[in-house]
Amino acid sequence: MTDTATRAAALLKEHRESIDRLDAILVFTLAERFKHTQSVGRLKAENDLPPSDPAREAAQIARLEMLAEAADLDPVFAKKFLTFVISEVIRHHERLQK
Repeated sequence: MTDTATRAAALLKEHRESIDRLDAILVFTLAERFKHTQSVGRLKAENDLPPSDPAREAAQIARLEMLAEAADLDPVFAKKFLTFVISEVIRHHERLQK
């Protein structure tokens, strides 16, 4: 293996290790977020509140788009991601209402 290929392989390994750590952080962060949204869902169910809050959801999406822009992340991707997460939360909240 040439010096260039060896350096490239080492850099690739470092990037992949960073990606693996970040993936773990994402999973544990999402798990923590869902613990809180489950508590919110139970609170809503116990108090006869609707499972979704469109105004809150719109504000959260706008906030995430601004954060994405500040982080140099595609805000369209960020919006799609949060929209998916919110839809899962609402689905859980609706299940708790039954």
